[in-house]
Amino acid sequence: MESDAPIPLIVFARVLIASLILLPIAHYRGVLIPALKHWKVIALFGVGEMVIPWFLIASGQKTLPSGTSALLIATVPLWASIFAYFYGDKTVWHGRRVIGLGAGFIGVFFLVGFDGVGEGASMSEQILAVIMLLIAALFYAGSVSMINHKIPEVSGLAINAIALTVATLVYLPSLFFVLPTPIPSLEAIGSVFVLGAICTALAFIVFFKVLSAIGPARASLTVYINTLVAVVMGVAILNEPVTATMSIGIVLVLLGSFLASRKATPPVS
Repeated sequence: MESDAPIPLIVFARVLIASLILLPIAHYRGVLIPALKHWKVIALFGVGEMVIPWFLIASGQKTLPSGTSALLIATVPLWASIFAYFYGDKTVWHGRRVIGLGAGFIGVFFLVGFDGVGEGASMSEQILAVIMLLIAALFYAGSVSMINHKIPEVSGLAINAIALTVATLVYLPSLFFVLPTPIPSLEAIGSVFVLGAICTALAFIVFFKVLSAIGPARASLTVYINTLVAVVMGVAILNEPVTATMSIGIVLVLLGSFLASRKATPPVS
């Protein structure tokens, strides 16, 4: 949709599309009904992982450049490590992982640069936007850690189908305040469909498979890889130039993700 489209409308379309895709799949696989007994925890996850951060990110990016936003969201692995430690994973702070976290974050910096804060915005608006992005990153990490700790046995497919439905219902009343709006172009509608189907429905399926295999702290490193993929796609599709700093960033992101994702080797007794 156009950049001036109401944020609640964009988020609503995203979660609606994703929920309509995942709900029938989860029901067909027989995992939806058993997951409903945990609906309170899943609803909390939906609010913390989708409703709040997506609104905060969309709002903050109206003030902050994309590079700055990417750097702030790249704090997710740090928050995830803190939550993992809180939930009992003492391996998240071993030396190799800390070095990897730092290298990956610096790599993101080299990939996207630092554009400063938004031009034409007041200092209070800039500070508020930065806080919004940091809170979004905090909710991202905390929600995933919470759901992994409380109901690790529940199907990730069912969790996200229910959570996305909750997010859809939460955003539904907001449409009364943003409609009617101009009918978006077919290109914009197609972009929102891709956002809901690929970047939300499919992405959550893949992410929860990774989550079940390596845990929330290490799964959060996908934030680094996301930035790398975005840069590579920009080069491949939009013919954006490859700079020396981008090359350094690619190496650092890959090296940092490798180091930070490896579990600590238990000491030999």
